[in-house]
Amino acid sequence: MDCAVEFENVSLAFDDHVVLRDLSFQVPKGSMRILLGASGAGKSLILKLILGLLRPDSGTILVNGQRVTEMTERDLLAMRADVGMVFQENALFDSLTVAENVGYRLYEESDMSLADVRKRVEEVLAFLGLGDFIDRMPSTLSGGQRRRVGIARAMASRPSLLLFDDSTTGLDPVISSSVDDEIVKLRDLEDVTSIVVSQQIRDAFYIATHKTVRGSDGQMQVVNDEANETGHAEFMVLHEGRIIFSGTAAELLASQDAYLQRFLYRTLPPW
Repeated sequence: MDCAVEFENVSLAFDDHVVLRDLSFQVPKGSMRILLGASGAGKSLILKLILGLLRPDSGTILVNGQRVTEMTERDLLAMRADVGMVFQENALFDSLTVAENVGYRLYEESDMSLADVRKRVEEVLAFLGLGDFIDRMPSTLSGGQRRRVGIARAMASRPSLLLFDDSTTGLDPVISSSVDDEIVKLRDLEDVTSIVVSQQIRDAFYIATHKTVRGSDGQMQVVNDEANETGHAEFMVLHEGRIIFSGTAAELLASQDAYLQRFLYRTLPPW
């Protein structure tokens, strides 16, 4: 199996507080893994470990076959160039326009011409339905629009791996659904590997049980896929430092594990 991310017996502790215990999992290239877990379980720390922003106490982490745990800072910078990160709080530069935010990495880290960067920015914003906002300032956008600008910035450099850190937290249900749709479209149309960290159970199940199809009018639409026909999206549940469940939405709902049933209690469909 060709994997984008592999954790092999990874452990991490802060003083006496053990966060990850001999953690192992794999994310195949072109797939999506939705990482669930209680607050403080270490979900966001896993993303930081993937990016090399933290070093584990033991174990091995591979990203696209490269051993992150053995990389120099220069090698880490090169590895991160192929990873897009969508932050929980957007982390947009308020003094830059939408176009400048989305193209920031391309302006700073690539040898693309200004015209080519602008063309790529226009392409990405059009994909996310934000073409009319290209020269606006972030302060003039709604929360959902700012979140989609963050997604556009993450995908502008065409990374092979996208990381989403609780990307719908703080948004109302309607806006959250629009962000969920964009994540589904990215998975199905851009063929990127993605890891979605979420504490929003409804959003997580929506992403896992929907797919992108072309409608009769030629437009791309996000529709129900509870049968998981694409097979791309699976859940992982982190508890006490280990992955205690890995599987589809249907398998997660059917689990008889006592912790999983408590974790999902009062959050199950129908919504």
